[in-house]
Amino acid sequence: MTAMAQSESVRLRDLGVAPGLFSPGSLNAITDVAGVQVGHRTRMEGDSVRTGVTAVHPHGGDLFREKVPAAVHVGNGFGKAAGFLQVRELGTIETPIVLTNTLDVGTAVDATVAWTLDRPGHEDVGSVNAVVGETNDGYLNDIRGQHVTREDVIGAIESASGGDVAEGSVGAGTGTSALGWKGGIGTSSRVLPEEHGTHTVGALVQANYGGVLRIDGVPVGERLGRYDFRSVVEGEGGEEAPGPDDAGSCMIVLATDAPVSPRNLERMAKRAMLGLARTGSYASNGSGDFVVAFSTQNRRTGAAAPRPDSLLPNDQMSPLFLATVEATEEAVYNALTAATTVTGRDGHTRKALPLARLRTILREAGRIDTTESDAPRP
Repeated sequence: MTAMAQSESVRLRDLGVAPGLFSPGSLNAITDVAGVQVGHRTRMEGDSVRTGVTAVHPHGGDLFREKVPAAVHVGNGFGKAAGFLQVRELGTIETPIVLTNTLDVGTAVDATVAWTLDRPGHEDVGSVNAVVGETNDGYLNDIRGQHVTREDVIGAIESASGGDVAEGSVGAGTGTSALGWKGGIGTSSRVLPEEHGTHTVGALVQANYGGVLRIDGVPVGERLGRYDFRSVVEGEGGEEAPGPDDAGSCMIVLATDAPVSPRNLERMAKRAMLGLARTGSYASNGSGDFVVAFSTQNRRTGAAAPRPDSLLPNDQMSPLFLATVEATEEAVYNALTAATTVTGRDGHTRKALPLARLRTILREAGRIDTTESDAPRP
């Protein structure tokens, strides 16, 4: 059985919180970057299968024939990402970006290559650089069972679309944990003010890492009593955030419609780690923190002649850097607020972030102006 995305999603802004300086796009999602598409396949079976696949298309055309400028950045290299070396060397992406769990990276690469070879007009293709990222969902998922199939990967790729993006316990975020709570897939975007070009930056995260949760600068993890090293701080009786020690990872996908070079895309990718830090990550030893960034402009079509690319100069990059930090930060928050409580392998349960308590904490900290009486889940 393959389950589809959950039907409802509570996002941070639904609680009355609007972090950052720049405004989001109309969807507040990576799909605010025109042409970008996202697809999921979610596997929730029996008592122990809690995993899935998420695919991101940089555009809706033939990506192999119209490669996009791209870059990668490794914040902490405890991970099994595939395809990064060629992206770093050539500065392009030629397949959908696929996210899944650690032990199913091989299946995802195999399926992405097969899907690409099978496209019309690819009969002469003899090399494919599949880009695949992962996080370890083994706390909730029977990861050793390697339950993701080729059909799941192709299904996620082929179901990708623009518009709203399902978040939380869905796709590659089905079995993930973040900052002591149920993690998942989250997304957000920022649109630059007119004087800075009105370019859009979108982020999508597969949040599955530890730390001390902060939301819009508020030490939420400490207020809720669930954070890394709590036993050290509080002494005997203190309780760590539940789950395996020093485990985690976060995959971050960045998209922009700004005409920037692969070198400046790498600079943007580096700033995504600052957004992760704002949420409370300290990039622990066991956290594989990887960023894939691409631009939808200046596509590479394989022509032999030199390209007259129009690129933003370095001194116009700072607004894009801030947009990257803010979109990454809010994408993590949306992953947490949209996630549902999940019980999986060996009866392990990862609880959803308690939104009613969260709203109280943020209101007391002055982050919420509204007096609406809506009642998020307790």
